[in-house]
Amino acid sequence: MEISTNNINNLVKCLQATLSPDPNERKQAENFLLSIECNKNYPLLLLHIISAPNDVNVDLVKKIGAVTFKNYIKRNWPIDEDTLQNKIHQEDRVLIKEQIVTVMLSAPDAVQKQLSDAISLIGKYDFPDQWPNLLTTIIENFAVFANAPTGDLTPINGALETAHSLFRKYRYELKSQKLWTEIKFVLDTLAKPLTELFVLTMNLCEVSKDPKVYNVILVLTKIFFSLNYQDLPEFFEDNMQIWISNFQKLLELEIKELETESDDETGVLHQIQSQICENISLYAQKYEEEFSSYMRSLVTIIWKLLIKTGSQPKYDTLVINALQFLSTTVIKPQYRDLFDDPSVFSAICEKVAIPNMQFKASDEELFEDNPEEYIRRDIEGSDVDTRRRAACDLVKALSKEFEQVTMSSFGLYVKSMLDQYAANEQNWRSKDAALFLVTTLASRGSTQRHGTTKISELVNLEEFTTMHVLPELAKPNINGMPVMKADAIKYIVTFRSVLPPQVIVSTLPALTKLLEAESVVVRIYAAAAIDKILLLKQPDSKTPVVDAATLSPFAEQLIKSLFGILTKPGSEENSHTMKAIMRTFLTLKQQIIPLLAELLPVLTDKLTIVARNPSQPEFNHFLFETISFCVKLVCTVTPEGVGSFEGVLFPIFQIILQQDILEFMPYTFQLLAQLLEFHSPGNVGDTYTILYPFLLTPVLWEKTSNIHPLVRLLRSYVRKTAPENFEKSLNINGLLGVFQKLIASKSQDQEGFRLLKTIIEHCPMEVLQSQMKNIFVLLFQRLTSSKTTKFIRELIVFIFFCVIKYGATFMVDLIDSIQNGMFGMLLEKIMLPDVQKVTGNINKKITAVGIIKVLTDTQKLIDGPYAQFWALLLQSVVCLFELPEDETVYSEDKLLQDDNDNSYEAGYSQLAFASETEYDPLEGIEAKVFLGQSLTKLMNQLPGRVSILMSQGITEERRAQIQNYLISLNVQIM
Repeated sequence: MEISTNNINNLVKCLQATLSPDPNERKQAENFLLSIECNKNYPLLLLHIISAPNDVNVDLVKKIGAVTFKNYIKRNWPIDEDTLQNKIHQEDRVLIKEQIVTVMLSAPDAVQKQLSDAISLIGKYDFPDQWPNLLTTIIENFAVFANAPTGDLTPINGALETAHSLFRKYRYELKSQKLWTEIKFVLDTLAKPLTELFVLTMNLCEVSKDPKVYNVILVLTKIFFSLNYQDLPEFFEDNMQIWISNFQKLLELEIKELETESDDETGVLHQIQSQICENISLYAQKYEEEFSSYMRSLVTIIWKLLIKTGSQPKYDTLVINALQFLSTTVIKPQYRDLFDDPSVFSAICEKVAIPNMQFKASDEELFEDNPEEYIRRDIEGSDVDTRRRAACDLVKALSKEFEQVTMSSFGLYVKSMLDQYAANEQNWRSKDAALFLVTTLASRGSTQRHGTTKISELVNLEEFTTMHVLPELAKPNINGMPVMKADAIKYIVTFRSVLPPQVIVSTLPALTKLLEAESVVVRIYAAAAIDKILLLKQPDSKTPVVDAATLSPFAEQLIKSLFGILTKPGSEENSHTMKAIMRTFLTLKQQIIPLLAELLPVLTDKLTIVARNPSQPEFNHFLFETISFCVKLVCTVTPEGVGSFEGVLFPIFQIILQQDILEFMPYTFQLLAQLLEFHSPGNVGDTYTILYPFLLTPVLWEKTSNIHPLVRLLRSYVRKTAPENFEKSLNINGLLGVFQKLIASKSQDQEGFRLLKTIIEHCPMEVLQSQMKNIFVLLFQRLTSSKTTKFIRELIVFIFFCVIKYGATFMVDLIDSIQNGMFGMLLEKIMLPDVQKVTGNINKKITAVGIIKVLTDTQKLIDGPYAQFWALLLQSVVCLFELPEDETVYSEDKLLQDDNDNSYEAGYSQLAFASETEYDPLEGIEAKVFLGQSLTKLMNQLPGRVSILMSQGITEERRAQIQNYLISLNVQIM
């Protein structure tokens, strides 16, 4: 594409069309842009459009062009490491890097942001080695600003934003020599001019209240954080006084003109102060020794800043970061005296901690208008960026260092706040804060499964529960004081493992009633609490605290109310409710069966609805789990009941498979396998027979998440197909094609072995005989091309599995038919060195029994070309029995990631109730006993031969050890 007026105009029209209200026109424009992006000069045409004067291209076109350019860079700049394919012409790459910074610096803010991100994307691959002059270009703008600090600030802000986006990766990248080299290059070039720019801008702030000037300071403080994150640079250590003294000034600064009128939009000064709190927290945590002289004054500045900062949401980030700094400081023994002062401690508790634990108006708004987000923050642990959580962390830090005074002080606050509520229930915010304080300070240790497991002495927990928590749950008006009810439920959940079981169980009827509450939060909390309570075990016997008998009196109402939640706005696909339903079914067990005729259609209707637009993965998972449990519960007792489930579920499965609903396909295959496994042997059924060819379709096997459940399903087919129908029904060549694909994959080869072992076990020999040699040729080709520990382990087990199935002589001859002496090479290079790598009791048993058969049934080992390996193979069996597994790995293990596994796809999640029980093909055989019996039989058949074999290949000392071991098995070598 030439850079011509005609091409520019056509491209502008196409960019405008991407915003067309007509979806066809929009899609056509988007596809056209994608079709031409590989053309030479395409990115330069975009830059030309973005940089054109405003009278030529309106701002909207420039914005579209900038977004298109950034996405183009994101898609195409990386060069494929395997193919080395370069999607952008080399000349275009050079010109982009020459032009983009200049275009970005003069662009409007919205365009500047997109181009800055594009520079960062390019820098990720090219900076600094292939773009060393980028920093120089940025620094040149520092000098331009220094010469005219009152001029246009757009270029300097653009330069700094670019630097910020470029260096932000230093905050999260793992340490490496490459990273250290890059950071050193940046610091050597940038640290001094950056500090000079900071000083210059701070001087400008003395006389200016222009937000754009303060925006320069804001970005400088962000860059400071990135450059100091990995380690303390020498330059910043030497110039710490310059930075920290100015940070202190900025923290104490108050400029009303920089405030915003909105309660939600944060002004630039408070953004600066928030970032400074992050910066000094970083120094306090990582560079304590160098930073210690500034800590005392900063603690005073910070807690004074907190006292005067309002409760509006726009200050939240500042308050959170400031509280985190104090939390960091409290736990340092050398600053203990700063908080040991009663007046300071009192001020921090009363004016900093308690106010930030209060239930704010914005919290109430969230509770009512966005319950899903409120729940996510409050009981799902994603409240790390809230004032409450930060205040909670500070209080916990104080209680750890000053336990006695913290408990007594906050104990008084708890009592005072509870008294306020008792005097007037309109003061419910006081009780909310009191309950939050108790859950914060009374909990000394917790786990996700059990809640709090260790408590402090803040309050008598059982007495507190009886007086202040249970009455809230018992109030007859289930819709009154919803926040109080939510707090009480959360309290029960938090302390469920430390309160007496009878207290917890006594809450179930009240919680069941609260499932009907109008408040989304209250009914979801009640469902979550029921789920957690049904999980509780008795500490002594490990039996469930709540059994079917306990639940029975109100089980019908409980189930009705839980299912009712799924029909109410705001909770139609709530995972806590679905888990509670599953847990209730699991607790009631057989008692739920009479209700399934009514409940199963409700579950399948819900599955049909969510299949249209799967958006809640956890809800979907537990919905499938519940259905799977129902199948297991009924069909384990009454296998013929499987037909009823198939009648209800198959229409939904058909929709999922026909519409290629990726998220649900792995679940569908698991349920199909579970259902099929309840069929009687030889009775696959017409529906499954019709489905079978679809399961061999290559496109299904391209999705990694499908592979494990598909293999499980195919194995179910193999097990349930009558031997005489194998050739007709199962398309053995198709099955072996699947095996061939899987065995070629380093990450999925174990699935190929799993499928093949099931085929070997159940398929008649005459059907497979012609394919056996080809199967082993494929396995040995893979062994030659890619030898991973996992593959070797699976191969060893598979060979000895075949030995057990077909006989040792057959297998040795089969392998030798591929190449003369091949079995001996396998023994020497693979089996003997690596047999100790076999893991798992069943796999070890298969391997041991297979080796024993080779030792005692194979003429080539007993009296033939492989006799030299006999004693070594016997030694390997003894080692397999008695020594730990060999955990060494092959070097190729680090290359286990498949080339095909790079793109995102919906994941695979195992259904617990549809899981496959571990199968032992040698059930009833004890390997050590089998060794003794087999050796005794061989010695009776060939007297004296075993003692001759024992004399070859192993040392006298090792031979004596093996003989002593065999004596312990009642075997005497003769």
